Amino acid sequence: MRILRSVMKTSVGVFTSRADAERAASALRESGVPDDRLGVLIPEDADRAAREIPTTDAEPPGIGRALGAVAGAAAGAAHGLQAGALAAVFVPGVGPVIALGIVGAAALGVAGYAIGGALDRGSRTGVPRDEAYVYEDALRRGRSLVFALTDDESSAGRARGVLAAHGAETVDSAREQWWIGLRDAERAQYTGGEFARDEPDFRRGYEAALTIGRDGRSWDEAAADLQDRYPDAWRGDAFRRGWERGQSTERRRRHAA
Repeated sequence: MRILRSVMKTSVGVFTSRADAERAASALRESGVPDDRLGVLIPEDADRAAREIPTTDAEPPGIGRALGAVAGAAAGAAHGLQAGALAAVFVPGVGPVIALGIVGAAALGVAGYAIGGALDRGSRTGVPRDEAYVYEDALRRGRSLVFALTDDESSAGRARGVLAAHGAETVDSAREQWWIGLRDAERAQYTGGEFARDEPDFRRGYEAALTIGRDGRSWDEAAADLQDRYPDAWRGDAFRRGWERGQSTERRRRHAA
């Protein structure tokens, strides 16, 4: 098996249809992306993506049967990927998820942690850890994800073209859908002033908590990274309020895991 280098480029497509995700993965393989650089994540509810999957903080009765069922449904998509690259995992807050391919397993974390739990900052898989919360939300909404790792930006551009040709939503678009799903509730609970005015910095703070703060660091512990990434916003009240709300979300995630 080839060793993946940290400089690899990651292209990700978000699909409403599991079948489209599987076709996109096959097309990427046909375009020359090796099997050990491809990954697919498929949620239990992949064929009903418009309906949100019920969430839970504990593994419900019968989850073994549910995992087995979704694994069986996805097994056909695993052909061509490397042997042993099909894993079924219960993700707290999301439900049963299938990981196809080495890259899919790395993104998921085969020990049952939330998406990205198996990734560190220097992960050689190239799967972006800072986008884990976007992947979780997409899977929760019944979307399937396809990952392709390539050596350079030119190859990444071709991979993105294949994903788009098969109906992929971009991660940026999925990130906007994530925020749209939160905005009304956050607006209703916001006490810092005028939400419409503060929303951009509030959102930055919220996202910072789900990325920089994902490892459980406090505000003070993360201050240097926050200043580096958000030099013009991190000291503002709206940013801090967003961080605190995002940290609350992270605490619930860690408790569920």
